[in-house]
Formats: sequence, structure tokens, C-alpha cells
Amino acid sequence: MRLNLEHPSSVNFINAVSPEEIRVGKRVIRGSVIIGTQDIIPDWPVASTQQISEHHLAPVLELEPEIVLLGTGRHLVFPGREIYGVFLGRRIGLEVMGTAAACRTFNVLAGEGRMVAAALILD
Repeated sequence: MRLNLEHPSSVNFINAVSPEEIRVGKRVIRGSVIIGTQDIIPDWPVASTQQISEHHLAPVLELEPEIVLLGTGRHLVFPGREIYGVFLGRRIGLEVMGTAAACRTFNVLAGEGRMVAAALILD
């Protein structure tokens, strides 16, 4: 699914998403990934929401976002309470949704100039 036609070149925007890949600019990503407005952290070692621990969240927290979008794959799967606590304790918003919805939301928030990061699971 193609997500947008035009965008500023100084900010990461997700151009397309499918269950097998995410396209950011000319870059094709075929595994779980963390995307910030300026950074891409490939090979995020998470294959399911149940696997996520505070250790897995360290790279996304290092981006210092004001909001994190957790894309849980094709289906919406909520993480455990401890994951919400990690974000609440740092005063960072957490929104959980399917990966395609997280990609669309990332583009909207990034386009508004928000400090957003997306932790995206491909399944």
C-alpha cells in the first residue's frame, strides 16, 4: 500500500508498507524496525508483541520521542502492563496499533513536526 506522494526530504517518511516489507525513501526494510523522524534502526530483534521487554525498548527510547507508535504486525496485540509502565515513567506517549496503521500515523505526526518514533513488527 503506497502511503504518500510528497514529503520533505529532511524527515523520514514511510512510502509503502506490506506484511513483508516497509519502504522508507528508497530503502526497503524486510524485518522489524524502529523508525524515527531522522533515524532508522534496522534489525529490531522482536518478532511478536509478547517478546518485547524493556531491553528491546532501549533503542526507541534513545531517540527521545514524545510519542511512540508500536506496530504489532497484521493484528492488534496489546503488550503487557510493564511495557506501558516504561513509557508512562518517562512521560512518553505510547499508541499501539497494527503495523500498517502505525506507518500511516507516523507519517501524519512526522509531517506535523512531532518527535515521533515507530517500533514496527513485520509478521
